[in-house]
Amino acid sequence: MKVHTQEILIYYNPDSSAHRKTVAHAQSLTPHIRTFTFQRGPNTGRLWRSILEMLDLDPKEILNKAHPYYQMYIRGREFDDEGWLNILMRNPDLLRAPIAIRGKKAIICDNSTDIYKLASLPAA
Repeated sequence: MKVHTQEILIYYNPDSSAHRKTVAHAQSLTPHIRTFTFQRGPNTGRLWRSILEMLDLDPKEILNKAHPYYQMYIRGREFDDEGWLNILMRNPDLLRAPIAIRGKKAIICDNSTDIYKLASLPAA
């Protein structure tokens, strides 16, 4: 996934005020912001693998375990890497927080001000 070093990509839920705050904070960092709703975000395993590698997290770690769908269908079950990628691709609403990417660095923004961590990281 190629991203300009000054550009920030954000995958978020526009229905969440906390997620919209993250986008607002990002706009204070740089005018180069591209936002994607969870539904319009990465839709291939390859893109998700790239994002997870940048986050240095396993797929299960970025899921909202309190979400009703997770509680009903996923809790207590184990999946291989491919299974978790399929869950992410088919259920983007299960993401626990916005994901922000700048260059080759990514963070999960559990708090709206976490986006500022991305500004202090070297983009390359």
